[in-house]
Amino acid sequence: MKTYLKTRFIINRDPEKCIKCQVCVRQCGWDVHYYMLELDVMRSRDEQCFNCQRCVTFCPTGALIIEKNPYQYSDNANWRPEVIEDILKQSETGGILLTGMGNPRPYRIYWDHLLLNASQVTNPSIDPLREPMELRTFLGRKPDRVQVDPSRVSIATKLAPQVVIDIPVIFSAISYGAVNLNVHESLARAASEVGTLFNTGEGGLHRKLYKYGKNTIVQVASGRFGVHADYLNVAAIVEIKIGQGAKPGIGGHLPGEKVTADVSETRMIPQGTDALSPAPHHDIYSIEDLSQLIFALKEATNYTKPISVKIAAVHNSAAIASGMVRAGADIIALDGIRGATGAAPKIIRDNVGIPIELAIASVDTRLRQEGIRNQASIIAAGGFRTAGDVLKAIALGADAVYIGTAALIALGCHVCGGCHTGRCSWGINATNPYLSKRINPDIGAERLVNLLRGWEHEIKDMLGGMGINALESVRGNRLHLRAIGLTDTEMNVLGVKMAGT
Repeated sequence: MKTYLKTRFIINRDPEKCIKCQVCVRQCGWDVHYYMLELDVMRSRDEQCFNCQRCVTFCPTGALIIEKNPYQYSDNANWRPEVIEDILKQSETGGILLTGMGNPRPYRIYWDHLLLNASQVTNPSIDPLREPMELRTFLGRKPDRVQVDPSRVSIATKLAPQVVIDIPVIFSAISYGAVNLNVHESLARAASEVGTLFNTGEGGLHRKLYKYGKNTIVQVASGRFGVHADYLNVAAIVEIKIGQGAKPGIGGHLPGEKVTADVSETRMIPQGTDALSPAPHHDIYSIEDLSQLIFALKEATNYTKPISVKIAAVHNSAAIASGMVRAGADIIALDGIRGATGAAPKIIRDNVGIPIELAIASVDTRLRQEGIRNQASIIAAGGFRTAGDVLKAIALGADAVYIGTAALIALGCHVCGGCHTGRCSWGINATNPYLSKRINPDIGAERLVNLLRGWEHEIKDMLGGMGINALESVRGNRLHLRAIGLTDTEMNVLGVKMAGT
């Protein structure tokens, strides 16, 4: 069928600069560039370009520029170019449109409308370079009250298992198979060095990475891929994945071509077969069912690990979270609409779910109103970009945050959205050995450590400017936040006041 689609991007090659070295051919995972021997010229298949900028970055003479196609449809606020192109694609394929990464729609990003307080005269600021700043965070269920044994000067109350992280930033769930082993190793090594955690996602944990177990969160998802006793017991935290922000209410799909021998062994499925996660857990149809699974996992790990439950941020997240806590969850993980993924139906990613800012505030408020906020930690996910976003999330009520896209950008990701093809030119989501070896775990871990160290310094600087020397003093304290450009309804949901009040 003849396509009516115009190419999204146009590759401009300067013939005066191009030396026909074919570096662009070797660097592109989508086979965009090719050399025509009979004419001794370089050519491009513009329709296959995702604008990942790999060829532009590595061209030794700077001969390449990738630009948006200037072709214009007639102006129409309803029938925007994106809508027209999606209809054309489906008229030619008859299928669901898949995409990668997070929601690109211009929905309000509330972090950009929230400001942090600062100390001035009445509350002196603190110099984080000369005075200690405490960022340690304890994840897990806290008791309603603590009894002390005065004879031994020790805590007499039996505490639920706690996991301590040195910075309130955790690497989000990215499964093995969706990304390759080099990416997983980079994340695991960085988490170990910084004193935080990385999440395996629903694809199991490669045996090579078991040595990083104390810095690992393992997932139990609907497909139960890679779940066995060793997997559960090597981890610091076990997380039940019910939903994720990029595709609330639906399951997952890893194409068979990405199920290599190692992925097959780790996920415990046949090599070359599609890994399909059902939308629901077929043993969870109520809070009571969830409670049974939580306590089964606690039994399997001898009550030594916190159990987390991850859901997508939706309109009734607060009520769901309340039930999860009462079902025995030690940690609530919330993933907002800007959360990214390797592959999701575009229509789901762009239209289902709510922003993480509103979900954090509503869940924290509900749990406090019911007097059970201490019984579970909250980890928030879904498009965290900066240390400022992290600190604002904690002030709204989160204990820590997950970062996924930011971590992948540190490894080289250009957020081009071509993840679902498995042909990432930067080698991140590719299992092809030629592409995947572009991620060097030594360099990858160093880049991730640098990112977290930079955010750590910035969080300390902000706390110092607020006159606070411990992160715990900010957690859930929305008096440290002020709103700019929000409606009364939005400020009411967030529980914050207008700037100037």
